[in-house]
This record gives sequence, structure tokens and C-alpha cells, in this order.
Amino acid sequence: MNYVPTKTKNGNQFYLLATIFADNLTRELQMRTQPKERATTPKRAALWAFEKMGTLRKKMIQRAGRITKPGGVITLTMGGNQAVKDLVSTFLTRLEATA
Repeated sequence: MNYVPTKTKNGNQFYLLATIFADNLTRELQMRTQPKERATTPKRAALWAFEKMGTLRKKMIQRAGRITKPGGVITLTMGGNQAVKDLVSTFLTRLEATA
């Protein structure tokens, strides 16, 4: 861990645990929604070719948006990006199939 977010031990432990959980959930999401790309090897490489967390974040979350208030309800409005819609719907469809 080359980043120290707080000056307290408890804060840093919480940050580390949150990072580990986020990484594990991202890997689990990819394993459940993508087919295995590799066979077992003597060096025991992962069966899936995982995308980095930053890459997934840029593809799905870091998108231009605007806070609007249609009908008096605060809403995040994003542009209609078909690639992001396809990616999210693929994840959701495959997750439903595994559940």
C-alpha cells in the first residue's frame, strides 16, 4: 500500500479493507460474467484475463453527466452511450443467469 489516506491506524485499516473488498467484488463480477480464457498451467495463471479496476471504472462509471431535476426529483442524467448500456446489460444478464 503506497498511499496513506488518513493519519489514524483505524482509518488506514478501514481504507485497506474497503480496497480489498472492492477488488474482490470486481474480480468476482468478471469471473461470473465472462467465460474462462485460459487453461490451467504449471505456473497456475488465472483462468480469466481480468481487466484492471481503473479500466472498468472508466468504461462504466466515469462518464459525463448532469444533475437535473425532472418532476422535482434530483436525477443524474447521462448521455445515451450504447457501448456503456451494452456492457452494463451484459453484466446484469449474465449475473441473473448465474443466480
